[in-house]
Amino acid sequence: MVTVDQILTILKTVVDPELHKDIVSMGMIKDIAIHDGRVAFTLELTTPACPFNSDIEQDVRNAIANIGVKDLDLKITARVMEGRAVSMDELLPGVKNILAVASGKGGVGKTTVSVNLSLALARTGAKVGLLDADIYGPSVPLMLGLKKAPEVINNKIEPAFSEGVKCISMGFFYEQSQQAGIYRGPIVSGIVKQFLTDVNWGQLDYLIIDLPPGTGDAPLTLAQTIPVTGIIIVTTPQDVAMNVAVKAIGMFNKLNVPIVGVIENMSYMQCPHCHEQMHVFGKGGGQKVSEQFNIPFLGEIPLHAHIMEGSDFGKPVVISDPESMQAHTFSKVAKVIAGKVSIIAAEIRSQEGSETKGSDPDIKLDQKQTQSASHPG
Repeated sequence: MVTVDQILTILKTVVDPELHKDIVSMGMIKDIAIHDGRVAFTLELTTPACPFNSDIEQDVRNAIANIGVKDLDLKITARVMEGRAVSMDELLPGVKNILAVASGKGGVGKTTVSVNLSLALARTGAKVGLLDADIYGPSVPLMLGLKKAPEVINNKIEPAFSEGVKCISMGFFYEQSQQAGIYRGPIVSGIVKQFLTDVNWGQLDYLIIDLPPGTGDAPLTLAQTIPVTGIIIVTTPQDVAMNVAVKAIGMFNKLNVPIVGVIENMSYMQCPHCHEQMHVFGKGGGQKVSEQFNIPFLGEIPLHAHIMEGSDFGKPVVISDPESMQAHTFSKVAKVIAGKVSIIAAEIRSQEGSETKGSDPDIKLDQKQTQSASHPG
């Protein structure tokens, strides 16, 4: 009859492909129970958006089968790890990860990327917020099809809600759609701080912050106000966008803010007839940035009319056409980002000295199993 020690021993051979640690020492095995030959436990993954979730599940099932267990009740859950020093943040203690999306210049589709990535993460079951920090030209409400201004309850702004994503933007507070955002630097910084501190974000796995283009007040305020998990750089293939993206990376490096990686938007256009990829704006800009700064290349987003139309009409492609190639591309990039965040979180836990063993698996045994569990063999 199988014992708890046998189960834990065999599960230690299952290694998370990204974290490169076994799932037992990571504390991913919970609530082990053995009853009349039936084995039950919970596999708690590091994020519901992990690109290797199905691989890990299959490895677990194969491992348990190898020790002769034919009746396995496997429950799979996910708990996103904290990729920043939440204990040091009095402003947003309920937010596990803050990811700022930045670009060196405008016109690279940064907000479109931010919106679709937020929705893609939310579709995996993660709790997601989206903060539009582009005070001069906010466009997140338009892209999400939101018009109603958020309410203020108990001196806190209640964020708007769309398709599982909490959202705040200066666009909600303009009296007229044609009103321009004319503010000096200190006011911009104050608004960004207010969106961080005076909005009822609640508990979030990921807060995506859509930064304005360039290296101005908003990114500086963010970096100096709260601990940030990392920055996602958006660029396009051509050299001019790549060269400006390099400046943004240089700024965040000086501020000691981690770079999660770079996304190349508008990478190619796929011919609807022959399906050949046409590189309208050049090729390889994002990969060059990745290699130059030794930062991860997170993926390519195609140039496609459905993506543009979704942004214009408040129906992002991830929601309006979730089975399309474009939506799958955003989902793939979102999962890669979630995986990178888990790596950052694991490194933080390791540095704090609390990562190596995690919490001990919870074990439930009936009376018949107590002796064999305590004295295996």
